[in-house]
Amino acid sequence: MALSDGINADVALTTGAKREMLGRLAGLLERQGIDVDEIGKVQRVSLYQTLTKNNETNEAETHDLMAIQFSPAWESGPEWQPVDRGPAIKMPAVKAQKQKTGWDTAVVVPDAQIGFFRLSDGSLEPTHDERAISVALSIIKDAQPSLIVLVGDNLDFPEFSGKFRLTPAFAYTTQASIDRATVLCAQLRSVAPDARIVWLAGNHEERLPRLLLDNAKAAYGIRRGDDPESFPVMSVPYLCRMDEFGVEFMPGYPASHVWITERLQVIHGDKVASGGSTAHKYLSTSKTSVVYGHIHRREWAERTRDDHDGPRTILAASPGCLCRVDGVVPSTKQGVDLDGRPLRRTEDWQQGLAVIPFDNETGNFVYEQIAIRDGWAMWRGVEYRA
Repeated sequence: MALSDGINADVALTTGAKREMLGRLAGLLERQGIDVDEIGKVQRVSLYQTLTKNNETNEAETHDLMAIQFSPAWESGPEWQPVDRGPAIKMPAVKAQKQKTGWDTAVVVPDAQIGFFRLSDGSLEPTHDERAISVALSIIKDAQPSLIVLVGDNLDFPEFSGKFRLTPAFAYTTQASIDRATVLCAQLRSVAPDARIVWLAGNHEERLPRLLLDNAKAAYGIRRGDDPESFPVMSVPYLCRMDEFGVEFMPGYPASHVWITERLQVIHGDKVASGGSTAHKYLSTSKTSVVYGHIHRREWAERTRDDHDGPRTILAASPGCLCRVDGVVPSTKQGVDLDGRPLRRTEDWQQGLAVIPFDNETGNFVYEQIAIRDGWAMWRGVEYRA
């Protein structure tokens, strides 16, 4: 860019004239609306004088002239580093290799509520969900866990309930329930031959010993003759032949529990809150992570607190249930028809199970909650169907 003022004609300039011309140069920039900060590189500055003839007096007159040639400041780009795309990068392809962690795996199996009610033709319809159980067994087979924990309430025992009214549709179904629970023990052992299998007593399994204490106290604790180490004959582990399948039974709801690591325990649970907030009830009282059942809903919440060795995060989670969620399981919200058969009604329950890789040396674990819907689940990229 070039700016000039006056008519160009080269003549010699005195020092004083040059100083005056520089002042006029600043005035020229100002008249043109050019800020000094907008000037980038000054390429040339010229100072001139010229002579002209005054037409009235016919005498010569001297005029001071100036010229400046410069480039604008923005010609070379901004002074700051502009935002631009990241560098072009080409990375070599790396073949993923599966690392062996050396960790063990646990599977937590939630409430199945195994039970039946009788249809009008006399056939039995289950209150547990055979499709959900089938999916769970398939996942267990692929996971090959070292530990399986059943959180309890695997038997519904509606005939032993002191809380819910028993309709004729649920009468005389206890034997069928025991038979199916026995098959479940056999199935678990079949798909996980090397696993430790633990069945925690839930409040529904406790219905049997409470029934005996209330109505047949003399039969409570009776064992087979000459076998004092055997299970009592009127107990869940004896009736379901758990010793034949290497299944451990832990009575004593709600106190019974299993530690997966020193930082994670599994219980059946005795807390219930609406709106998915049962997990927060456990977090408010627990010092370690806990997986629980009882509520038939999938929940998962975490909280981080300061500890003596730094912050520690604990979780409280429920993997859901394996029972039906359409209202056939006896509950406070169940309705029945005039023949006492349950009506279909959607419960706020969700099916699922949990797979938990863990390391006993460090106490670390990873909680993987798997949702089961309509006999379908996906775990680690694999689809499972009943």
